Amino acid sequence: MHPIEQLRYVARAGSADAGLLVEEAVSALSVFSEDPPAMLTACRRLLTRQPAVGPLWWMCARMVTAADGRDEARAILADLRGDRTGREMAHALPDGATVAVAGWPELTIDALPRRGDVRVLVLDVDGHGPSVAHRLACRDVDVLEVDAAKVAGAVTESDLVVVEAAAAGEAAALVDVGSVGLAATARALGRPVWLVVGRGRMLIEPYWRAVEDRVAEPGRPAFAAPFEVLSLGLVDQLATVDGLVSVADCPSPDIALAPELLVELR
Repeated sequence: MHPIEQLRYVARAGSADAGLLVEEAVSALSVFSEDPPAMLTACRRLLTRQPAVGPLWWMCARMVTAADGRDEARAILADLRGDRTGREMAHALPDGATVAVAGWPELTIDALPRRGDVRVLVLDVDGHGPSVAHRLACRDVDVLEVDAAKVAGAVTESDLVVVEAAAAGEAAALVDVGSVGLAATARALGRPVWLVVGRGRMLIEPYWRAVEDRVAEPGRPAFAAPFEVLSLGLVDQLATVDGLVSVADCPSPDIALAPELLVELR
């Protein structure tokens, strides 16, 4: 696929995994390594069309501030493919744990099969439940699909709740629909909540504020939004590339500020 077509694919993509989007985008952007204005314009366009994908902000910030775009593209791909977040989360799970999840938590789905002793309760929110349950079952995970209306019962039967961030800031995270209700129910019922924050998803505040502003649509009711904003006050621990940490001990984001990325293209 021609690089321009790759960028158009990423800009138009719907619910594709963040990792796939970043791999497609960084491969295409590398052709602009000797044309900084074109690189910046392409990154702005991506972030205007896909503001909810935290790793795209991380990738674009690295590409527009890099001395050599092609070398940086290779380094980004290596960092993305070497993301240990899922493995660290799976390793930290208690033996024989029952875990409740919602939405389409891509890193979590890939990580849970690493453990042969966990049971997963998948809340069916917005029709994702059957696909998530099928994907886990195909990898020999003990999984049960649960109606989203039975969230309290699912949490009661679980040892912990795992939700996943598409992007995160210092005090909140962008999560799939159903995750806030799941986390709030867990807090009310005394179950711990882990937030999975993969490589490139923890953002510095200017980028996080841009994510919030761009995802919000004035006049659209909250119940029609494609994402929810989860307060980190509902989270007990973060699953990161460095392992399980408290919210207070979360390491600083490995992302540079490029103010020029904050300009939207329409």
